[in-house]
Amino acid sequence: MERHAEISRRTAETAIEVGWRLDGSGVVEASTGIGFLDHMLTLFAKHGAFDLRVRAAGDLHVDAHHTAEDVGLVLGQALREAVGDKTGLRRYGHFTLPMDETLVTSAVDLSGRSYLVLKAPIPAARLGDLDAELVEDFWQAFAAQAQCNLHIVLHHGRNSHHIVEAIFKATARAVRMAVERDERMPGIPSTKGVL
Repeated sequence: MERHAEISRRTAETAIEVGWRLDGSGVVEASTGIGFLDHMLTLFAKHGAFDLRVRAAGDLHVDAHHTAEDVGLVLGQALREAVGDKTGLRRYGHFTLPMDETLVTSAVDLSGRSYLVLKAPIPAARLGDLDAELVEDFWQAFAAQAQCNLHIVLHHGRNSHHIVEAIFKATARAVRMAVERDERMPGIPSTKGVL
């Protein structure tokens, strides 16, 4: 059974379309109007082995906040829809990713409850055309709509680009692990019987 979601969201500030195939091969189309975010979404799809299409139009003449946050929100909705009732999934995923001087761990639980812990100070105020503080807003929106626990920890790092890139790659790998099928646990991966 194909695990896929197509989500569209329109507001007075943004228009977002996302297509996400969980069992893909890293085919990606990212067009948000924010070059740095497109780069991060490309890395996310490649390292997650997801087929991902993200198209966004937003009020970038104001700033990138609404677009970045809403892309995270719609991606989270797409993940929640694509995993369905979570039958047969691993549910948990984690990955520690080195990138040059940077080391980041990301851990996810597709628990049906949203929570974000992001302990990753980013030294630069801006990364290309993206304010660094929007990285946390993106992941907060993602975790809230995916209804997952997401913990991201920077162990060490100096270069802001490397830090954010490691965050996106590690989280891609953690999500990839969490959505994998677990043949040893064919039902709902919870003692409650529901997630």
